[in-house]
Amino acid sequence: MKSLALLGAITLLGFTVVAGAATPEAQLMAPVHLLSDSLNKGDTKTAASALSSSGVTIIDEISPHIWTGADAFDTWLKAYAAWGQEEAITDGAYKAGKPTGVVVNGDHGYVALPVVYTFKQKGMPMREVAHMVFVLQKEKSAWLITAFTWGAGTPNPVASAAK
Repeated sequence: MKSLALLGAITLLGFTVVAGAATPEAQLMAPVHLLSDSLNKGDTKTAASALSSSGVTIIDEISPHIWTGADAFDTWLKAYAAWGQEEAITDGAYKAGKPTGVVVNGDHGYVALPVVYTFKQKGMPMREVAHMVFVLQKEKSAWLITAFTWGAGTPNPVASAAK
């Protein structure tokens, strides 16, 4: 019986070591996916957990175009909501593509990737292909986002599948 318990503990330890040995890309993408998945669900509290507690820098096409500091995420969310209301935007969702650039230098990381933003504008389905860049820093044992930027594309109506 003791040998089965020992075998179980060794197996569990092995899985833990393998799980902890994720590629640098996977480690950096974890907070990026947490941020986008949480925002898509409307869960801003969980989205904020992907961000550095010391603050972030956000650059976006929405005025005033830059937010920095400990309250940057909250003030950006307010600006984003106001912009969405002004532009009659609803049902927004982001989908991250495969990274086109991943750089890790010690406890600093950089990720560039394409994104697709789907939404409705005045009830019409729209799609925008854009690019995002994330800057991350390893704090304690977790990668957290310290900055992100939205490189806007051109929104286009989604062609109707039914004709």
